[in-house]
Amino acid sequence: MILLPAVDIREGRAVNLRQGRFDAETVYADDPLEAARAFVEAGARYLHVVDLDGALEGRPVNLSHLERITRELDLPVQYGGGLRSLPDVRAALAAGAARVVVGTAAYTDPEFLSEAVRAEGSRILVGVDVRGGRVSVSGWTRETDTLPEELIEALQGQGVEGFVCTNADLDGMLGGVDLDETRRISEVVKGHFIVSGGVSSLEDLRALGDLELGNLAGVIAGKALYERRFTVAEAQAVLDSQPTGSG
Repeated sequence: MILLPAVDIREGRAVNLRQGRFDAETVYADDPLEAARAFVEAGARYLHVVDLDGALEGRPVNLSHLERITRELDLPVQYGGGLRSLPDVRAALAAGAARVVVGTAAYTDPEFLSEAVRAEGSRILVGVDVRGGRVSVSGWTRETDTLPEELIEALQGQGVEGFVCTNADLDGMLGGVDLDETRRISEVVKGHFIVSGGVSSLEDLRALGDLELGNLAGVIAGKALYERRFTVAEAQAVLDSQPTGSG
């Protein structure tokens, strides 16, 4: 598994939201590039960049920051937030993203998703955000009646191979990950997935590794890193020491 430090961008700054709530924001850096640079200097191998403004507006807003990050720093970046059309996906890739995370549009616009997967293949990941056990969309502002496992199975029928699964109830709370939910999601994912939400300690990372899920490719951490609960190097060392798993 790979650790992906999160750089969430809102109004030009690197922030963290509690439970995905835009009225519960903590600013950690006035410049997202500097937040990203600190993670890279600490040993990050990959970054997870989220355009929070874009998630609300339904179009990418912070591509200039993505371009600065990918131009200045030598590591791959996955980027999500507001990518709801093929031109927007291509714009994010042109700005330097190694892969992009499509959220709401994967749920609401199957034709767009199919086009994106046909055009970009494995560079397209789908974000599956969960609140109250159900899929949440539109920047975590609208809940549905769909179980995450149901959505994943449907999207795999459209050729999606990779997912970013976020528990919004746990995100930014430093309360630990939902291991049972992670296991359930693993049982339906045929390709690979990244888990996000609730990481608070190295023990959380060890617990994820102990699940021995062969399709769990990475884990996203944000607030725990900003709050210095552990370092990037410490976290990656724990993940490197875990069993590979058999899927």
